[in-house]
Amino acid sequence: MARRHRTGLLVLLVFVAGFKNIFATPEVCTNSLLPGAKGDQGEAGETGDVGKLGKNGPPGLPGVPGQAGLKGEVGHTGKMGPIGDKGDKGDTGLGGPSGSKGKQGTTCDCGRYRKVIGQLDINTGKLRNSVKFVKNVILGVKETEERYYLLVKEPKRFREASMNCKLRGGTLAMPKTSNTNRLMADYVSQAGLTRAYIGVHAQNKDTNGTSIYVYSDSSPLQGFAGWSQEEELNSTLSPTTNSSCVELLSIGTWGRVDCEAAMFFICEFQKCKRRGGTGGGGAPASS
Repeated sequence: MARRHRTGLLVLLVFVAGFKNIFATPEVCTNSLLPGAKGDQGEAGETGDVGKLGKNGPPGLPGVPGQAGLKGEVGHTGKMGPIGDKGDKGDTGLGGPSGSKGKQGTTCDCGRYRKVIGQLDINTGKLRNSVKFVKNVILGVKETEERYYLLVKEPKRFREASMNCKLRGGTLAMPKTSNTNRLMADYVSQAGLTRAYIGVHAQNKDTNGTSIYVYSDSSPLQGFAGWSQEEELNSTLSPTTNSSCVELLSIGTWGRVDCEAAMFFICEFQKCKRRGGTGGGGAPASS
């Protein structure tokens, strides 16, 4: 009995020692595979086909405003505007110095004639004013010592306007002096217009196409020309242009214009000279 008890105790001790050795071992055997070292990088593959175009995305936010651009060049001078209202009357100027005393007149017994002569002067002045009224208002003409000027308010092309003046017994107006040019420009302005044809046009000078400006009577421009600074630079024309006629602006300057443009025009008429050197021909026919 005691022997059997010792044998069982020995077996138990062996079992406990074996079990302890199993759990004390740090290495554990498993069936899992551990990963190997990283391999070399492979070659790049071929480029694939281009994909389909996608839909437009939503619009982006507004961009920042750009910087202001450079200031542009000054434009051409425009046509003259309508005439403004009449200004206020200016202050009376200072009185001038008194003149020197005149010489004493001779005694004359002609008192009875002075009244007659005075009345004649009055009647002559009234007649002169009446004639001037007929010329300037009824007929609408302006005049100088040698010529009448008539503004024809019928739009015509340059050639037609020139022929119309000839049929009236005159020619297209030719401002050959600054005073005449100013009178005609005021005439246009007072009529409420901005421009009118005058008797100046380009004429070919030689076979190479060089042109010069002449008056309607074919006389060259000498002593006076009303070109503006811009038109003065372009006074030489090429043979292909048709802007070879001239208009008078209400400000007094000349401008090149297409001869086919229809506009009003000014005719001039030579006054008939009477014997004794005084002018006094009839006024031109009104339009």
